[in-house]
Amino acid sequence: MKYEKLSKNALYCMYMAGILTAVVVIAILGAVNYFWIFPKDIEIGKWISLALLILIGIDALISPVFRYHRYRYSINEECIDIQEGYLFVKRHIVPIERLHKLETAKGPIDQIFKVAKVVVTTAGGDVTISFLDEKKAEQIAESLRRRINEIVVEQRRENGEE
Repeated sequence: MKYEKLSKNALYCMYMAGILTAVVVIAILGAVNYFWIFPKDIEIGKWISLALLILIGIDALISPVFRYHRYRYSINEECIDIQEGYLFVKRHIVPIERLHKLETAKGPIDQIFKVAKVVVTTAGGDVTISFLDEKKAEQIAESLRRRINEIVVEQRRENGEE
């Protein structure tokens, strides 16, 4: 099975999302320090906050690289296979005949970096192929839609409905 990798735009998008998340978490940490730890002069709280600040910064710089290099997907006639993760790698395998719904989606950060997601819905839930170039996402959605239509036609023939 040949796996596809993501474009560099995906890496930049991951970095932007990681940095924005880090900024929000650091702001919350700063508010906790300002309103609770510093007025009560909790020394251990200051050290814990410093350690958290360092860990958040390291995570914002390192996690996108790991996620980018570990993310891969494959689509063939039978299934969609997605591998993703940072510390723990997850693998999603979805049989094509189980697909119920397809959609493409783009968030605000995705739009900046011209990437999109293909969300496939099955009876068991949703699976997302993330960080695809916009054109690639549209091509994947279209090819999956055609394949689903072929399966429906085949099933109707087998059931004698045509």
